[in-house]
Amino acid sequence: MTLSRRLALASAPLLATAVLATPALAQGAPLRCAVGPFQPTAGDTRRAYEPFFGHLARAVGRPLDLTVTTDWAGITIALSNDQVDLAWMGPWGYVLAKHRARAGALAVVQYLGRPTYRAIIIARPELRIARFPEDAKGMSISFADAGSTSGWLVPHYWFKTQGIDPRSYFRYRDGSSHAANDLAVANGQVDLATDYDRNLAAMLAAGRLQEGQVKIVWRSEPLPNDALAVRDGLDPGLKSALREAALGIDAATASQVMPASYTGWVAATPDSYATIEAAGRALGRIGGG
Repeated sequence: MTLSRRLALASAPLLATAVLATPALAQGAPLRCAVGPFQPTAGDTRRAYEPFFGHLARAVGRPLDLTVTTDWAGITIALSNDQVDLAWMGPWGYVLAKHRARAGALAVVQYLGRPTYRAIIIARPELRIARFPEDAKGMSISFADAGSTSGWLVPHYWFKTQGIDPRSYFRYRDGSSHAANDLAVANGQVDLATDYDRNLAAMLAAGRLQEGQVKIVWRSEPLPNDALAVRDGLDPGLKSALREAALGIDAATASQVMPASYTGWVAATPDSYATIEAAGRALGRIGGG
């Protein structure tokens, strides 16, 4: 049974994989990689992230088997079932995989030279919101997939610290992608939506949004960037080689093999995602262990 078929059985919203291989690399088992819904479409995500995974696969002498998922839960399932070796995951998605599948983080990605980013909430520009969230009570809001750090976990946690249940405070919905959230606000389909600063900048740079179509009404504290995660039980030698290959990507190489504005990786530590884990525990999404 192929990887794509196994993942489809484990989590329905997964897309077919493509295998990149050369005769010289075909002697080794494929490096089975996965990436989640970072771009507006699965095709966009594949085009943006495939060069990076191809770079790592070549560095360790393996052909590449890359799966693009439409949610974060699918990657966690695949990691727990030993169907994926390596994944580029959002922080909360990684923490879920760590607690549910004993995944480990090799590195934290850098964006414009920084290993952190911020969750944001955007609004239609004509709305009068001088104080947030007080002036936005009763408005419609779209949260992202429940596996999203900035689109679900962090804003839910912040509202909890304010004594607010967003499901009753707003006209609430969730499950959208970040790109869909941005476009829903820009098109007037919803008043507010969650996003993150990197995605909003990318949408503007790509011309998918225009300046002035949305405004930011809330920003989180700095959050750790995405994780390069590996499954539990991956061969230690392969794990070490993958870590070295990722950490060896300098800014010049990153400009060729990574999505726009990503500039490399820094080594992950046991505390890299501690703030995300704390938020997950506070919301009862993970245990205290």
